[in-house]
Amino acid sequence: MFKLAHKITPFLWYDNQAADAAALYIELFGNGRIVHTQHWGEGTPYPPGSVMAVSFELHGQPLIAFNGGPHFKLNEAASLFVQCDDQAEVDRLWDGLIKDGGAPSQCGWLKDRFGLSWQIVPKAHMQMMSSGDSAQVARVVQAMMKMGKFDIAALERAFEGR
Repeated sequence: MFKLAHKITPFLWYDNQAADAAALYIELFGNGRIVHTQHWGEGTPYPPGSVMAVSFELHGQPLIAFNGGPHFKLNEAASLFVQCDDQAEVDRLWDGLIKDGGAPSQCGWLKDRFGLSWQIVPKAHMQMMSSGDSAQVARVVQAMMKMGKFDIAALERAFEGR
């Protein structure tokens, strides 16, 4: 049985890849763990013993991945926002999440191979957006709109007007 410590926990619906998704996310983000795996029982619409849900944590954030079948699909209306320390972290997470069938998008957005949308955003971008004057912010936004994966050096050049 799940015992949740947080009042609000993201609940992610997968066809049948919940365990694979949780394992990938823990591998990529490091600081994570499987908290509990629940299995379907007799008399359910799914094979008895197959994974029903995986409760896991990433950097202290609880999440639940649920195998509910093909009835609902993840889409861009909801995403997980990841604040990255530097370009190396942006590159590592971006490449790992689009690997094996994911898809890049615009402005730091991507979709992983399971269909979950992510925003991979460097802290530097957030600082520029909140600490500059309106001309600096406008230049950063214009640069960002031309990017898929964020390029911190290009954002800094835009911020500085170079």
